[in-house]
Amino acid sequence: MALLVSLPGGNQAMSWILLLLLSAACLQAGNSAGSKRVNSFGINQPARLSGVQGSSIEIPFSFYFPWELAEDPDMRILWRWKHFHGEFIYNSTPLFIHEHFKNRLTLNWTQTQTSGVLRILDLKKKDQTVYFCRVHINTKEVMKIIQSIPGTQLTITHAIRTTMQSPSMITSAGSSAGLEDTEDQRNPSLVNLGATVGVVVTTTVLMTPVCVLKVFLWWKQRPAD
Repeated sequence: MALLVSLPGGNQAMSWILLLLLSAACLQAGNSAGSKRVNSFGINQPARLSGVQGSSIEIPFSFYFPWELAEDPDMRILWRWKHFHGEFIYNSTPLFIHEHFKNRLTLNWTQTQTSGVLRILDLKKKDQTVYFCRVHINTKEVMKIIQSIPGTQLTITHAIRTTMQSPSMITSAGSSAGLEDTEDQRNPSLVNLGATVGVVVTTTVLMTPVCVLKVFLWWKQRPAD
């Protein structure tokens, strides 16, 4: 659903705009099928979108019309926020970006295309509102202005933070545990070898004096020549 405004020569009194608004309201109250046949122009936007704070989001749009374009259609894409008559936050020509969205708005659209995407970067909580696409077109008759009536309701949610143990810390912990186990559970073969060497050394130390004493006694008791 969209609102149409025709501006001969590029200017029109506010009374005409009010009249067109009343006409649009009457069309809404009338037969919906008949309205679709009469309104052969419009802007398509998603009714609702949801984004995560700190991330980015894209609002797709497309528009259609029955008029024959001028030699220089000079199409312009504009965006409003908060409500139908809210502040302009973007203008394709001349380029304008609202201070609140400085370095955070980009438009993926080229002249004469009838569809595009508005991208909002680094979403903030204050970005949660309604966004309205507006199109200016030069036709062979007059300049036409189409604007979405319902717009797109954007909802911003908080990012969910999850605490996870670092893999490197887990590895280090596992390595430390392994080292502790190794210290407590020494290699059995090495333990046995150490015990064996200790026994041999102890036996040798104990046997040496006995052997010396036996040799001494044998030498003393031998017959004299």
